[in-house]
Amino acid sequence: MPQQQPEQQAPPVQRLRVRYAKRGRLRFTSHRDFSRAFERAVFRARVPMAYSSGFNPHPRISYAGAAPTGSASEAEYLELALAEVVVPADVHAMLDEALPPGLDVLEVVESPGGSLADLLEGSRWRIDLATDRTTTTAAVERFLAADEALVERMTKKGMREFDARGAVVSLVVLPEDDEAPGRTSLDVVLRHGTPAVRPDDVLRGLEAVAGLAAGESPLMTRLAQGPLLATGDLGDPLASRA
Repeated sequence: MPQQQPEQQAPPVQRLRVRYAKRGRLRFTSHRDFSRAFERAVFRARVPMAYSSGFNPHPRISYAGAAPTGSASEAEYLELALAEVVVPADVHAMLDEALPPGLDVLEVVESPGGSLADLLEGSRWRIDLATDRTTTTAAVERFLAADEALVERMTKKGMREFDARGAVVSLVVLPEDDEAPGRTSLDVVLRHGTPAVRPDDVLRGLEAVAGLAAGESPLMTRLAQGPLLATGDLGDPLASRA
């Protein structure tokens, strides 16, 4: 008997782009765990998803630029492909209700088309350290003056050495916070590339170049993600474009 062909699904009629946050203890959620939780939330919220074709159809969700496990974030992005036209604000409310606290939907807009991933050219991070401010400032100055800062990290292809300095667009020691004495905060903008340089790579680079020990449990929070502007700032990937 000829093998039965899988059912072909209808193409999506609408795409929505979603910005969400990973906060508190939920920052330790891996990307795989989040994707499972999000698919369950889509099902509970009864969002009219479009599905892939094949013998094992799954909801058409495209993830872009996920933060490393253990990092908090205010700027994670994904795109939903839908089988019906919906009001983005309604989907926002339904998803936020279905997701656990700490995985929070912040914005839902209709996609204008094109690649969402291509708009995510850089990230802004805040790194909170249990380090001396004077020592940290001196280390940052040495790092920025260096031609390169070689670090190693285990990747899917094994241990790899790469330059953490080349991806740093800007690195600034933030003003002292009276509510967090004894801690120093950094603001860093990173250019996305291959391999992707992460904020923990920058910390390793600071140690390699200037001997700065980051101390226990540095807190890394992605504040923004989007197109890199000529000023070194980041644009909004969900903003309407002419």
